Amino acid sequence: MPKMKTKRAAKKRFKLTASGKVKIKKANLRHILTKKSTKLKRDKRKGGYLSGADAKNAKRAVPYL
Repeated sequence: MPKMKTKRAAKKRFKLTASGKVKIKKANLRHILTKKSTKLKRDKRKGGYLSGADAKNAKRAVPYL
């Protein structure tokens, strides 16, 4: 059985925690920030976690993470 290929885009976006959760950076913090509230921007600076089927798909895309 050959080795599985990693999806390179997914490898750059996801990290796996010790407990097996998939850690991500939250979206919508790149541009057009003037109309977004300070509270929203502060929340998006923190990392987030994928849940359920999204995490399962991410782990499948990056088999050797």
